[in-house]
Amino acid sequence: MADARCSCGALRLALPDNPHAVIACHCIECQRRTGAPFGAGAFYPAEAVTVSGFGKQYTRDAASGGKVHSYFCPNCGSSVYWTADNLPSMIGVALGALTDVSELPAPAKSIFEQSKHHWVGIDAAGEHFRQGSVVRTSS
Repeated sequence: MADARCSCGALRLALPDNPHAVIACHCIECQRRTGAPFGAGAFYPAEAVTVSGFGKQYTRDAASGGKVHSYFCPNCGSSVYWTADNLPSMIGVALGALTDVSELPAPAKSIFEQSKHHWVGIDAAGEHFRQGSVVRTSS
């Protein structure tokens, strides 16, 4: 098992060894969430993740039309994980919260590059998208 935690250790996640995907996101909301030029997350099946401690939730509108729920530690303020209404089977975990990244793959996707800082390059990503990576279809 892998794990993730906030800076003070009050909010922890027990994770499967390998994430489903690693994605770099350059959207303005991820930039604000992280205080960095992009956010990077490892995505795990929700049913395989165990959360310990208490995370304070912040909910925002997503570009996809759903909501994104970010969880951070109320003690130290570290952003640790998030869920999205449009992808309820997965949990995104901030790469900086992971305790061991030695076997973590490079991002498979780099998304929302329309708001990417001009000096950032994620050459290892297999796919690049100006916006999100999910194509929505009309119902």
